[in-house]
Amino acid sequence: METKIYTVSELTREIKLTLESGFPAIWVEGEISNYKLHSSGHRYFSLKDSESQLRCVLWRWQSGRLPVELKDGLHVIACGNLTVFERAGQYQLVVATIQPVGVGRLEIEFQELKRKLFEEGLFSEEFKKPLPRYPETIGVVTSPTGAAIRDIVSIIQRRFPPVEIILRPTLVQGEGAAEDIVSAIEEFNECGEVDLIIVGRGGGSIEDLWAFNEEKVAQAIFSSEIPIVSAVGHEIDFTISDFASDLRAPTPSAAAELAVPDRTELMRNIVDLHASMANLMQGQLAELGQRLDYLRESYGFRRFLEMLDSRQRQLMNLQENLSAAFGRVIHDKRNLLMMSSEKLSALSPRAILERGYSICFKLPEREVVKDVSQLSPKDRVEILLHRGGALASVEELRKAAADPPESKNK
Repeated sequence: METKIYTVSELTREIKLTLESGFPAIWVEGEISNYKLHSSGHRYFSLKDSESQLRCVLWRWQSGRLPVELKDGLHVIACGNLTVFERAGQYQLVVATIQPVGVGRLEIEFQELKRKLFEEGLFSEEFKKPLPRYPETIGVVTSPTGAAIRDIVSIIQRRFPPVEIILRPTLVQGEGAAEDIVSAIEEFNECGEVDLIIVGRGGGSIEDLWAFNEEKVAQAIFSSEIPIVSAVGHEIDFTISDFASDLRAPTPSAAAELAVPDRTELMRNIVDLHASMANLMQGQLAELGQRLDYLRESYGFRRFLEMLDSRQRQLMNLQENLSAAFGRVIHDKRNLLMMSSEKLSALSPRAILERGYSICFKLPEREVVKDVSQLSPKDRVEILLHRGGALASVEELRKAAADPPESKNK
């Protein structure tokens, strides 16, 4: 029988066909080592255990659904296909799915929803509403029988007794809890009677806290017009509600402390402010006293009466000068008025009449007669004299003095 002699390429190709057809899709568990994120977006690493290692690659287009970011030392299970890289004569696992060992379905769903809501902007700081500094009424969304409500009430009453607390009894785990939490948040927003809402519960497993990881709860928190403090579980617990709320408190007790100011601290601040104001006023009074002493010792204050007498004499001199100037003006104006009156009297028609002249008016239009041509025989005229007047009828007309007078018999 003739011995089959393979070339390296042939043998590698045979191994590739046998290996890839014999392992169409497999799950492999191991620890990540030699992890490298290439600039292309592809991830290269090895899976190893105590005795062997397997080269792996995760292509960029498969990395969008990673539940956690990969790193050296992370214990994972990976699903993929075995392939042979013929040029190097090496086989590797082309990974399609990978998840940390011990991370169950809920943890994967949590990470996927967290990434989704982050990309939608529900966790953005620009949408976070500030908490009221001095709330008057606080709404609490939690179980009425849990330790959370007892801690919240106790701490708020101790720190700031005037605050009114309104409890909306709510399911916090199990079937229907997420819907009940959403309804409670919406009811508080509809009634508008609270300044702040605390949403939360005590600690528990991831299953117990799962209602606060529902997308509908996160959307209700984000859409609330009233600021919301999330207080779910213990300090190490994180839920989707924590990221969507306006403020995350590590515990319900911490939420109560963050929600209201401390009365004792406020009183201390008031005392400190009172003392500061008193010191400030004392300083200002001392400064004003020094200024008053300075003014009292100044030349102007000590010689005040002398300065006042001097100012009075100056005022009297000004008054005398003003009176004299005013008298001169009145005298000059009176003389001018008399001169104008004399001129006006000399030009007055009555002054002319006083010298023996008269004025003749043609009736009935009372037209001043300046020329004999304006008259006809038997016209009625009025003659105005210096004293009184007369009515007359024209009997004869005469021309100007240069013309010979008309004969009466003509």
